[in-house]
Amino acid sequence: MKLSIVIPVYYNEDNLQPLYDDMKQKIIDVINYDYEIVLVNDGSKDKSYEVMKKLVKVDSNIKIISLSRNFGSHAAILCGLSKCTGDCAVVKAADLQEPTELILEMVESWNKGNNVVLAVRSGREEKKSQTLFSNLYYNLVRKTSLPAMPKGGFDVYLLDRKVINVLMALDERNSALTGQILWSGFKTEKVYYTRLAREIGTSRWTFKKKIRLVADTLFSFSTLPITLVAGVGTVSFFGALAWAIFVLTFKLLGLIEVDGWTTLFIFNLFSFGIIMLTMGILGSYLWRTFDASRNRPPYIIEEENEPGGED
Repeated sequence: MKLSIVIPVYYNEDNLQPLYDDMKQKIIDVINYDYEIVLVNDGSKDKSYEVMKKLVKVDSNIKIISLSRNFGSHAAILCGLSKCTGDCAVVKAADLQEPTELILEMVESWNKGNNVVLAVRSGREEKKSQTLFSNLYYNLVRKTSLPAMPKGGFDVYLLDRKVINVLMALDERNSALTGQILWSGFKTEKVYYTRLAREIGTSRWTFKKKIRLVADTLFSFSTLPITLVAGVGTVSFFGALAWAIFVLTFKLLGLIEVDGWTTLFIFNLFSFGIIMLTMGILGSYLWRTFDASRNRPPYIIEEENEPGGED
């Protein structure tokens, strides 16, 4: 058998050498089967790609790819999966926050017949403030989109070759790769670990990227946005009807004096807000449809190096 390890790289110049040393000690020198490491530089502007080139000279089983710009971690992972040649592939982060020996446990589960193995976070050594968004996101996803999403979420996972082929065939834009994996429904097992605190470098996982992930997940795997539109429309209709009945009834009874301009202004302001909210949500669906119709590639490779080859 052959194991592929796919690692997206984004501003990780200081992590890469320690990462390789850790994998060599705990994986490469331990296993008795073929392997390859696929490093994908996701448009880093630091010296990450230079370090990747140095690692190729040390280990001929390393394949390096550099994208033309930053396309996002999901696109970089998709690129790595498309280039890997293993019977199974493990996707791992470059920040050294997941125990490397976890890969051996995942491969053991794969050997038992599981096509997908998820490394689920059972605990974290990070501060609670750093995990608040993750907890909210995974709770939201479980309740609205993907009930199979583990409570602690997952960033590290193993995929059988047949699963990789399915992901390549989906060819979806503006979607969450982890959601596609769960949606595919292959035989899955979970292994658990404690996420380590980051010791080298700083996270580039910005608030903007987090919001984008939430939107991609909801619009791709949930009917919540369009249900929200229908719900708001229904509430506004019955709210306006109740308001009209209230005003007319009390006016006929002579209990209140109604200023027509004030009522009209409030009603128009409320209606305008509902319309803009509806157009915004429907526009998100339209933009995703348009983006998919343009058939642009999810990533563009600027440079790559085959294992054992030259740049």
